[in-house]
Amino acid sequence: MKRNLSLFLSIIFLATVLTFIPKSSIISAEEKQLVYVIPVEQGIERGLERFLERAFSEAENAFADAIILEINTLGGSVDAAIGIGKLIQKEQIPVYAYIKGEAISAGSYISLNADKIYMEPNSHIGAAAVRTISGQQVDPKITSWWASHMIDAAKQNNKNEEIARGMVDPAVEIPGLSKKGQLITLDSDLALKYGIADGIVQSRKQLLNTIGLGSADTYEVGLTPAERLARFSTNPYVIPILLIIGLAGILIELFIPGFGIAGLIGISAFSLYFFGHYFAGFAGWEDIIFFIVGFILMVVELFVPGFGIFGALGVISLFAGIIFAAYETSYGLISLVIAVVVNSILFFILFKYFKHRGLWNRFILKDEQKKEGGYISHTKDKTIVGHKGRTLTKLRPSGVALIDNKRYDVVSEGVWIEANQEIEVIFVEGTRIIVREVKK
Repeated sequence: MKRNLSLFLSIIFLATVLTFIPKSSIISAEEKQLVYVIPVEQGIERGLERFLERAFSEAENAFADAIILEINTLGGSVDAAIGIGKLIQKEQIPVYAYIKGEAISAGSYISLNADKIYMEPNSHIGAAAVRTISGQQVDPKITSWWASHMIDAAKQNNKNEEIARGMVDPAVEIPGLSKKGQLITLDSDLALKYGIADGIVQSRKQLLNTIGLGSADTYEVGLTPAERLARFSTNPYVIPILLIIGLAGILIELFIPGFGIAGLIGISAFSLYFFGHYFAGFAGWEDIIFFIVGFILMVVELFVPGFGIFGALGVISLFAGIIFAAYETSYGLISLVIAVVVNSILFFILFKYFKHRGLWNRFILKDEQKKEGGYISHTKDKTIVGHKGRTLTKLRPSGVALIDNKRYDVVSEGVWIEANQEIEVIFVEGTRIIVREVKK
């Protein structure tokens, strides 16, 4: 009896205490709603894909209730867009595309992969034709392949598949909307009318209210300085420029002795190229080592005669590092070819028109070997056979020697002879004077 009474009094006491505890302190932290807001701006490239991977991972670790992609882009790399699309498709957290200006080309594909699409008034989506980096139309097979990706993205989220195809293929004709030969681009009103957009909102706050998260906390994910550099240096339009600058700087330093501004600029360009690709996850240390070894071998070729072997290996190693560091070896090769061609043309023009000015004088040998200076280019006098003299330069195997107080261009029997060594003429044939070191 006493036990039952004690239990009853304990329950009454606990209930009384709970009435004085604020309700907010009883609610679990898990009930607090959180929305991650991620910007998708400027060009679509691999650096953006890596940034979104990091942002999505943070949202998952924070148990976010939703992810909002604030989109304003004119497109970019198709490969990067497909990677981002896959990232969105496998995400368990609801993903909302909020188009705040333009979602053109690759931007429209990213939007179609989101669970819902909301647009600001007068924003646009569409015009997703694939073009080369020079703006040329691609093979119809590539257009068909890209259209299939657009259709799949629309289908999985119950969007209008025919309009998605018409954004890529100009052959699609939709009465009242587009004519044959025109790509489909929709403003916010048309996108809502034809089932591409799920709603039109004036602001992020209105969007949050629309999706039932009006009281949720929002966290805006920003790019780190390293990610900004990675996005810049992995941009398909920037890569060839970095390689052009890098190669130009290295070539100038190799041909003009002494470290200067050109070398610093060239090294900076290559550093930016490799840093961006390494940070984005495309390049490894092995690619950087290939590049450094290649550069060292090219320098060695300038000081240690190797009959071109060191130089050839250096060029191969340097180019291999550049190509394999790219997110696609084919694009790395194309960018490198562009850089080589541009540098070849640039150096040809500069050498042709400015060879007598400034630094180009350092490329040109100005010394003249005149008879008054004791130089004799050749001799038919075979009487010097057996005469002795001294080497003025190293013979590798050719060089200059002083014989009978006259300077002669001579050649050894094939071995190298150091400077200031006693030599003997052993044979004269035409313009060739062959000598041998006198052993003491």
